[in-house]
Amino acid sequence: MTIRILPAVGDPDAARALAALLGQMPDAEPAPAVPDGTALLNALAGAAGQAGPASSAPTGGAAGPVAVQALPEVVLVHEGIGPGPALELIREVALRFPAVGVVLITADAGPALFSAAMDAGARGIVALPLGYDELVARVQAAAQWAAGVRVHLGGNPDALPAPTGTLVTVTGAKGGVGTTVTAVHLALAARAAGRRVALVDLDLQSGDLGSYLDVQFRRSVVDLAGIQDISARVLKEAVHAHHTGLGLLLAPEEGERGEEVDDRAARQIVTALRGRYDVVIADCGSQMQSANAAAVELADTALLVITPDVVCVRAAKRQVRLWDRLRIRKAEDTTTVVNRLTRHTEIQPPLVAKATGTHVARTPVPAAFKELQPCVDAGRLQDLDARSTVRAALWELAAELGLTGAAAAPPGRGGHRNRPMLTGRKRKALPLGTAAPAGPGRRRAPGPAVRSAPGAATRPAPAAPARSTRPAPTRRAERCGVPQGPAGRRTTAARSRSSSSDCSR
Repeated sequence: MTIRILPAVGDPDAARALAALLGQMPDAEPAPAVPDGTALLNALAGAAGQAGPASSAPTGGAAGPVAVQALPEVVLVHEGIGPGPALELIREVALRFPAVGVVLITADAGPALFSAAMDAGARGIVALPLGYDELVARVQAAAQWAAGVRVHLGGNPDALPAPTGTLVTVTGAKGGVGTTVTAVHLALAARAAGRRVALVDLDLQSGDLGSYLDVQFRRSVVDLAGIQDISARVLKEAVHAHHTGLGLLLAPEEGERGEEVDDRAARQIVTALRGRYDVVIADCGSQMQSANAAAVELADTALLVITPDVVCVRAAKRQVRLWDRLRIRKAEDTTTVVNRLTRHTEIQPPLVAKATGTHVARTPVPAAFKELQPCVDAGRLQDLDARSTVRAALWELAAELGLTGAAAAPPGRGGHRNRPMLTGRKRKALPLGTAAPAGPGRRRAPGPAVRSAPGAATRPAPAAPARSTRPAPTRRAERCGVPQGPAGRRTTAARSRSSSSDCSR
């Protein structure tokens, strides 16, 4: 976005120094400096199409959108401007031209003058002698604020004040369910698709994102908590540029400092990140605090990671009910990700959806910790083998969520050969004409009679000894009191009722 700047400086030397600094600023279009307050008001009134300084009507009437669009985004007012006081001039500009961001240039940057300037309508203060970084930060912040005001005033409805990225929060139903691994690989998948990605550790007391990616950085999310106006330069200093292309905003080393990040600071930090990155993924851990609760409330997609066991499903229900009671998020707006799923797990995704009332992602993550352990122990989760079933599942989940820009796979079950095995083992194709091996649970097809020595009588094959097909009741059935089927096994409906009753406690 091009920033149009109108300086109001009466001192020629100060005007030349200011023009030299503004000329180095990228995407800036500075106008020639005006010598006094009357010339400033006349220039703004002429750009807005007003009659002159005597006209006190704001830029809003029939030609309001055109007038707002023609005004400069930022006005720089020097403290030595005449003929009246600089604060009175700022108040006049703010009343007559509310879509213009005014910045005061002064040698006294104390709290008293700062408070008076804010009351007059200024958007910032730049201290003398002028510094390039401070000047650029204040001008960009004022320009962003002016762009937002013009959107609401209808000056340029097609231009937003900043690009808005997608916010995805990853929360664990309890500790140790794979929240950080999920967040990291969702971010890597989005980055591999060419998107600008920021990964934020909002597990403020026990977050360890740096250990998973082999990062040691002195800045953390706490450094942004006390800043009222997070500029692009400040954000760049706090975010670590990882060699994978991810922008990392880490949790503090001292867990007690996490209390410094409240809900207001979290909202401001998340908003600043969404203005610079296409995708923002926040690892919220498993403990709800005001900071990560605010992130979950603002999220476009809120993921809840669980493992398929009764204890974790109960924890997920408590988490969802907590969000609903605090009006953070409704259950139907939450997406549950089932991690460490196997074919033999009794609690399957449909039962999770029924027990928690959430939407369950179509892509589960298989249980294959042996694939993850070398990368986790080395602190290089980004080096996970591309053939890993865990990596493939998480990247497919990223596509399902729309983070990679790829179309999500249609719902439904594919063919037998197309469905991935949850154990991570590949199915071996049998040669044509080869019968499947008879296992303990398979019946041998009736074949020709067994032939003995030549000339001997043909005898039928000896029948297998009869054995009972009624197994002993399982321990789970005995514990839950689930009725047995006619063959001694629980029916599908009985198993569903048993697991549902356990998960609903």
